[in-house]
Amino acid sequence: MLIAAVVVLAAAGAAIAVAASGGSGPTPPPKPLADALHDSLAGPKPDGVTARITFTNKLFPSGAITGQVGSALMSGASGRLWATNDGRGRLELQSDAGDVQVVWNDTEVTIYDASSNTVYRANLPADTKSSGDNTALPSVSTISDFLTKLGEHVSLSGAEPSNVAGQEAYSVRISPKHDGGLLGAAEFAFDASRGVPLRLGIYAQGASTPVLELSATDISYGPVPASDVDVAPPAGAKSVDLGSLTRNGTGASTGQVHVSGLQAVQAAATFPVVAPDTLVGLPRQDVRLVGNSDSKAAVVVYGHGLGAIVVVERQAQAGGTSGVMGSLPEVSLDGITAHELSTQLGTALTWKRRDVDYVLAGSVPSAAAEAAARALG
Repeated sequence: MLIAAVVVLAAAGAAIAVAASGGSGPTPPPKPLADALHDSLAGPKPDGVTARITFTNKLFPSGAITGQVGSALMSGASGRLWATNDGRGRLELQSDAGDVQVVWNDTEVTIYDASSNTVYRANLPADTKSSGDNTALPSVSTISDFLTKLGEHVSLSGAEPSNVAGQEAYSVRISPKHDGGLLGAAEFAFDASRGVPLRLGIYAQGASTPVLELSATDISYGPVPASDVDVAPPAGAKSVDLGSLTRNGTGASTGQVHVSGLQAVQAAATFPVVAPDTLVGLPRQDVRLVGNSDSKAAVVVYGHGLGAIVVVERQAQAGGTSGVMGSLPEVSLDGITAHELSTQLGTALTWKRRDVDYVLAGSVPSAAAEAAARALG
């Protein structure tokens, strides 16, 4: 599910196109980044996009998640992409274990993984609908001001002229200035004349190649038939509801819990909430009780930015850890068995102590995550 979420974000963030690593061919003239962004946004918008793509996934160690190594989501794959100019699209990844289909529109994203015959569904925020041609094109000065403010938090490269999937493009590298955790940088490329994003790559600290990348080897612009993007998963597939991708989901069930602050959370929770002032040197920033009256969970945040650690605590369920988390490799936390997923971008741990289930996650090395888990007592 984690990598499924990454694919959704990559596909939705690329809107109507993705493309490839730099290739040979003509390149656009050098420009300041603000000018390059403005001029590309001012160009004609394509009626649609068709592309051949590759998805690279080096995030998970071999065998880290039992039973998932054959999935195109876990091992990477090649495939195709179709997208219309009204917010609909389909990304198809092909592998020997079966295809993965990512389909989106204005209201919903679905991911069908044939290797497990499972479809994942998530609702999109209502305000993501495109405002169409009424959206004013920002001026160069407005874009420049935005980039200056952004530069207070991240390092931005210039607009590097390149050729991506046969298209003249500009490439940009972004890296956090502080509190970036294990994230080294992100790179993206955009069509120099059409305002279409063209490549997305995510790099771990010190890495010269991306751990996650969505790219195309060939891309063309033009109308896309509805039949290429309106594809439903098989009727007999297992279904998993990922809920809403909004910050504050709508349609919450009766009895939804809204409690914040350590003392209030400890008083309202039906289980002991552990939240020390600091955790492996990171100060506690926030404590909230979420869920509903029948299923409450305490969420505690330590540190800032991408380098933060998040701890989720809830009443332990009968039967112990199950699902994907239960299949992770085992580690010992002072005699307590935990399950751990360690990747180049971060670590997740889950364990049970005194009838409380814990999940700890952060963009930190496994040793730091394990030390934080032990410090919770």
